[in-house]
Amino acid sequence: MTYTVIIIAVGIFVASLVALAATLLVPGGDNTATEDRLAQMASRRRNSGARQEDGDGKSLLLAGGYEDAPGFLSSLLKNVPALGEYLDQADVRMPPSQFVLICLGAFTLGVALCLASPFKLLAIFLGPIFAIVPLGWLAFKRSRRLSKFGSQMPEALELIGRSLRAGHSLNAGFGLVAKEMEDPLAREFGRAFEEQNLGIPLDEAIEDMADRVPNMDLRFFATAVILQRQTGGDLAEILDKIGHLIRERLQILGQIQALTGEGRMSGAVLLALPPVLFLVMLKINYDYVIMLFTDEIGRYLLGFGLVTQVLGALVIKKIITIKV
Repeated sequence: MTYTVIIIAVGIFVASLVALAATLLVPGGDNTATEDRLAQMASRRRNSGARQEDGDGKSLLLAGGYEDAPGFLSSLLKNVPALGEYLDQADVRMPPSQFVLICLGAFTLGVALCLASPFKLLAIFLGPIFAIVPLGWLAFKRSRRLSKFGSQMPEALELIGRSLRAGHSLNAGFGLVAKEMEDPLAREFGRAFEEQNLGIPLDEAIEDMADRVPNMDLRFFATAVILQRQTGGDLAEILDKIGHLIRERLQILGQIQALTGEGRMSGAVLLALPPVLFLVMLKINYDYVIMLFTDEIGRYLLGFGLVTQVLGALVIKKIITIKV
């Protein structure tokens, strides 16, 4: 009965951590729905030879990254292709299989540290926590890179607009952005510029860039360019209006961040207080805290506390997250 309760508690804890990581990594539903509507407006049927596909109908561009993985790991990673996309969006130059091995190595390290210390019972908690650390690092790098990309968008649109008024083509404007601006925006626009030079149509290159970078402002830009090429109009004026709209939205977002700063700080303190207090009490009075592991009621309370801790984190994140 004792081992059954421990296994159930550990399973709930690991499942909660996975759910929390998925919530932090997966984009919000509102953005996704809006991006889908914009994609439907901007998309057009491509020629059958525009993208090469293998016998199963999957793009050859998605085939890379898993060949070097072991048999079981390769079959597992093929079911989560978003991991490779997240690595690209975070500008992490490593195959998905290597990242998964790093997570497994972190899990092993956490368990080994606990087994080598007097607190062996903490292995069931510290191992999953160590495994989540690389995921949190990846989410942080991705979020920071996408945030920097979004802050560069107004300047890039104004630069392309001035290039169009000077008589240059849109393709030349992409090359100008790639030369004059910094990464990550310069790299993505430079990649689209090179694709056009290699013969890929402009509409397709812009759509591919919008698919690589999940940014709402970039999706608006792609929609405006594709519709203008089909219906006509002053593209420079359109880009200026989009740039002004992005600047206004970023200003509102900054105000929201300032207003929700107290809530974010309170959430961080409330979430960090229980584990820190647990470690302090474990050092001060070991026999008092160890009853949570040895007593049956203590194990139930420990599992309940872990679940409510994760649920509280999700609720706080939902409260302080305001879509703009």
